[in-house]
Amino acid sequence: MESSDVELDLQRSVQAVLRELSTQAPALQSNQGMWRWSLHKKVERDPGKSPVLVRILLRELEKAESQDLRHVIIPLLHTVMYVLTKATGITEELYQRIYAFCTRLLTLPTPYCTVALDCAIRLKTETAVPGTLYQRMVIAEQNLTNELYPYQERVFLFVDPELVSASVCSALLLEIEAAQAQQTPETCMRHVVSHALQAALGEACHAGALHRKLQASPRRTLEHYFHAVVAAVEQMASEASPSREGHVERLEEIYCSLLGPAAGRCGGDLVQERPPSIPLPSPYITFHLWTGEEQLWKELVLFLRPRSQLRLSADLEVLDLQGLRPDRELARVSVLSTDSGIERDLPTGADELPAPSSPETERAGLQRKGGIKKRAWPLDFLMPGSWDGPPGLHRRTGRPSGDGEMLPGVSRLHTARVLVLGDDRMLGRLAQAYHRLRKRETQKFCLTPRLSLQLYYIPVLAPEPPSLDTSRTVDPFILDVITYYIRMGTQPIYFQIYTVKIFFSDLSQDPTEDVFLIELKVKIQDSKFPKDGFSPRRRGVAEGPGAELSLCYQKALLSHRPQEVTISLRATGLILKAIPASDTEVSGSSHCPLPAAPVTDHTCLNVNVTEVVKSSNLAGKSFSTVTNTFRTKNIQIQSQDQRLLTLSLDKDDQRTFRDVVRFEVAPCPEPCSGAQKSKAPWLNLHGQQEVEAIKAKPKPLLMPINTFSGIVQ
Repeated sequence: MESSDVELDLQRSVQAVLRELSTQAPALQSNQGMWRWSLHKKVERDPGKSPVLVRILLRELEKAESQDLRHVIIPLLHTVMYVLTKATGITEELYQRIYAFCTRLLTLPTPYCTVALDCAIRLKTETAVPGTLYQRMVIAEQNLTNELYPYQERVFLFVDPELVSASVCSALLLEIEAAQAQQTPETCMRHVVSHALQAALGEACHAGALHRKLQASPRRTLEHYFHAVVAAVEQMASEASPSREGHVERLEEIYCSLLGPAAGRCGGDLVQERPPSIPLPSPYITFHLWTGEEQLWKELVLFLRPRSQLRLSADLEVLDLQGLRPDRELARVSVLSTDSGIERDLPTGADELPAPSSPETERAGLQRKGGIKKRAWPLDFLMPGSWDGPPGLHRRTGRPSGDGEMLPGVSRLHTARVLVLGDDRMLGRLAQAYHRLRKRETQKFCLTPRLSLQLYYIPVLAPEPPSLDTSRTVDPFILDVITYYIRMGTQPIYFQIYTVKIFFSDLSQDPTEDVFLIELKVKIQDSKFPKDGFSPRRRGVAEGPGAELSLCYQKALLSHRPQEVTISLRATGLILKAIPASDTEVSGSSHCPLPAAPVTDHTCLNVNVTEVVKSSNLAGKSFSTVTNTFRTKNIQIQSQDQRLLTLSLDKDDQRTFRDVVRFEVAPCPEPCSGAQKSKAPWLNLHGQQEVEAIKAKPKPLLMPINTFSGIVQ
């Protein structure tokens, strides 16, 4: 195909993507993402089209910037970054133009400046050291062992078995298994070596000969060149001012060593062929049917366990990763000590602390001083509140988000990407599991220091009908969409988790506590509970529909001033919505269309009360209903006339509570907030006022769900 025909074909595909982004027609919504998927497939089949597509996308981005078409900027920017990650043969001039465009976006408000900064950071490294993004992504996602880039990732796909049919689950599992069967470690190492050499050498690399040589190489030779390429890329990328020329020279030496002196500029001339496609392997995905709130914790522990002995300090090993015991047993972790407490029993040099960078420091988080074991925790040890630190714009180049050391000698080398498929019920169960996991971490600090937890959500809005088709046809579209979302969905939306304390009519039944994320629905039961053996009707109160309720709540004010309101009314039901229907818009993401409250500390519940209104006329008394709505930060509701209530959390039948007489709802605090008061007296080093402020206002527990662009106001 002529170059002009190639450009025209790609231009038509890009315009189709733009029309899809600009149209809200239901017909297009059902196939959303299909045009973008087709565009990526065209380039994947013919890698030589990548530079042409990048220029077209850059031209459309500049047009959107000049015409202030912001709704297409982030999707197009993600598309061009995805193409650049897989492409080879991109000129330095083209990289610099895209980098300059991203720096201009830094003047825009969030999320545009946030996404642009993330892209600019990656582009700066990729411009100087071509192939870095591809190499790091494959090494981490495929868990290839390498000391210079030891990061590992895994995607945990959780599916609601009540919503997604068995046929769909089977097809999805078949697709995942088919993709992973083709992605052996040897195949992925060949891809890394071939991509790095082609990206650095460009047309001087004879791709066909290189491909044949790598295919014929035994595993030991392949591993040798894989580690040589990774070392060359990582060492250059880690320098303060990486040199593209120096990087090319180093990789040319590896290239000549691999193919012999007749390769490229080393001498001789080989016949150029059309370069073979270098696929970007799908990430390693494990498939799970959601069974309970403990499942997430167990899978994360198993993810860390195989190589935990290599990077754990002794103190973390004492915490015993396999302990999946009830919370009451986790409240105290005892350490068996063989210390006699007598100073003369100490071995020689036991009082001398090793150097900060010594192996002894890395192996042991417990240091001995005169028979007393001192924990070398950092100041934020009891605050795993943000697994990735506070939300911000900056991220260190060369490492996944959420990296860094929270404990001496323990690096966060693992990233768990948890993706759930389901509806509001599944989100509520995820919030419940997330809350329990965070509560465990305040009592058994073993995951947070080493694990970056990333959450993703794809809504499934209707149950899939049962299918009788038993064919084993694999459709790569679903897996490709999941992979694209996992890789490019880097902007989190923080959802407030709410806690509810429930009191029952049976006084012998203890109150219970639970959490919800989406909504709490209240229904009035027909039955009444007895009071001293009988249920008298209050004088002057006419029997009518619904129940007499007492509501005590704190108004949600922009000034944050406390203002409590107490009212009594007759109602037939209530709905407390934690996520309003139309406050804000989450755009740029077809996978997480949930609206969300703005990312501020102004968290509030939207309470919809169906109130009963009594009226009198010539025909007698009549009742009608009217819906009242107000916002609150917390609320207490109690039945006044012995009518029982039924509570349903997040539309989940499995989380329904009957025979309720009173309940209290408030923002769920960070589990570590309570622990700070009794377990962190050393915070006085920062001043008494700071400690008192932390005690007075606990940090709310927010669950981050990754999206493509975050919140667009």
